[in-house]
Amino acid sequence: MELIEQIKKRAAEKHCTLVLPESYDVRVAQAAVEIAKQHLAKVVLLSDGTNPLPGQDRIEAAGIRILDYRHDGKYEDYVRRLYDLRKGKGLSTVQAAKLLENPLYYGAMLVEDGCVDGMVAGACHSTGDTLRPALQIVKTAPGIKTVSAYFLMVVPDCTYGSGGVFLFADSGLVEYPTEEQLADIAVASARSFEQMTGEEPVVALLSYSTKGSAGNLRLAPVIAAIDRVKKRYPNLKIDGELQLDAAIDESVAEMKCRGSRVAGKANVLIFPDLNSGNIGYKLVQRLAKAEAYGPVTQGLKRPVNDLSRGCSVQDIVGVAAITCLQADVPI
Repeated sequence: MELIEQIKKRAAEKHCTLVLPESYDVRVAQAAVEIAKQHLAKVVLLSDGTNPLPGQDRIEAAGIRILDYRHDGKYEDYVRRLYDLRKGKGLSTVQAAKLLENPLYYGAMLVEDGCVDGMVAGACHSTGDTLRPALQIVKTAPGIKTVSAYFLMVVPDCTYGSGGVFLFADSGLVEYPTEEQLADIAVASARSFEQMTGEEPVVALLSYSTKGSAGNLRLAPVIAAIDRVKKRYPNLKIDGELQLDAAIDESVAEMKCRGSRVAGKANVLIFPDLNSGNIGYKLVQRLAKAEAYGPVTQGLKRPVNDLSRGCSVQDIVGVAAITCLQADVPI
């Protein structure tokens, strides 16, 4: 069974509820119906109460909840709660009310309130506009200060990683991570890999150098991040700095860093900056004809995921399934 089909199967077993706030986008409305048909999750679509949603008859026939959020009984309470969350930043109650007219902000409040288990958005909004409400309202998970993004890569006919399955991070958000941010990204990525695959994460922090084979001040954050993670999570299999071949190829690892628990076996690859992470995933996707699922947001207290504005209906369905697996809902 393909990985995305395994993810969908496990997602359906969790019985999550997701909010898709961009309900007036035709692709989102169609995806909501598809999610309901596949029993992946219950879906809440947000309506402004003035215009019908595209394909509303099909949406209602699928049993999907349409929430007129501007007239929802929680609206005034959410205004007060958003004001309390952001008053330290100078937000007024009038400004809080105005922000909650935006369905992305209202969706984030539903996530924070526990009314839904996660949110999928971004089909017609930028990454900044999509994630800003999540950062301001949902905030980061305990022990994590950095929100980052990963790609789940499935490489055909590949014996490296976990049968060709890898997690690449950060490939979408943090441009030049500090040592603390790299440590957060590594820890969150290990958790994400286990969530998505059910397999043990083996984490390599990548570089152009292996274990000091080159000396450069730019390696310092990578080395310091390794030390941070090892102190906090001594049982996590993590190592660095490692060149890519030493991280995934056991014959190279045997020559360059014999005795490492990670070298030659890595399935979670942490890149030193966004340039290399983004280039890396696109190289593998194009040259190896790999499937690339993402960018998937990680590090938030509850899952909020950003879609590409060029996404298809099936892309939205896939991200919805991944979001269910991220949700803290027992099977």
